[in-house]
Amino acid sequence: IVIANGCQDGTVEEVRRFRDERLDLRVFEQKLGVDVPRAVGAKIAYEYRSQGVLFVDGDMTGNFTGVLLQLMERITDGWDMALLNCYPVIPYRPRDSLSQLITYFRAKLNRKLNLFDKLGIASPSHGPHALSRRLLETVPFRELAVPPVSLVLARQAGLQIGVAAGIPHRELQSKTGDARHWELTAQTIIGDCLEALCLLEGKPRSRLCHGVEMLGYHPERNWELLQAFLDSYRS
Repeated sequence: IVIANGCQDGTVEEVRRFRDERLDLRVFEQKLGVDVPRAVGAKIAYEYRSQGVLFVDGDMTGNFTGVLLQLMERITDGWDMALLNCYPVIPYRPRDSLSQLITYFRAKLNRKLNLFDKLGIASPSHGPHALSRRLLETVPFRELAVPPVSLVLARQAGLQIGVAAGIPHRELQSKTGDARHWELTAQTIIGDCLEALCLLEGKPRSRLCHGVEMLGYHPERNWELLQAFLDSYRS
């Protein structure tokens, strides 16, 4: 399943050159926004009656097939959320840097979930991961577009969550982008963690951190387009 959204780089043409009847290409002229394609892909996989779904971002060009197989194996074994640990050693960053804030909030969320001993700072926000059909039946598809929230909902439902494999972040060979892209990405992840913490604590969802709203790419998430897609299965 390939979710091409707002692509202007030849992705659609390249995918169409593959001759495989299993390939399902869905093209959205508008951008769906960060992480929203996961919700779309998960819904498609669910309607295929798949027993699980494996997410891989299109800009990851590393050679990590073995890791993907480990993720799928854990779902076959009965796990519901199989994560990748991209930081086996928690990195040190200067205090108050965005990198340090990401580490802090990911660790805080996992501790609040009583999962830190199992996950460290692993998160569905980072790297390929796999979900079971049971999770897709439990967590609303919309919430898969805010990955830390899906983690909280899975934990609250008593689903089995763990780290299936580890790989250094650099080996994913993700697209790096410029400093502004990194800043917006960091703010997105931090804001997502803040929303998840609010949900866990029974508070209204908020992205505020010391009076600063951590938006990042969050405003670009196209909720209307996602909802229209999900609703199309009800007609």
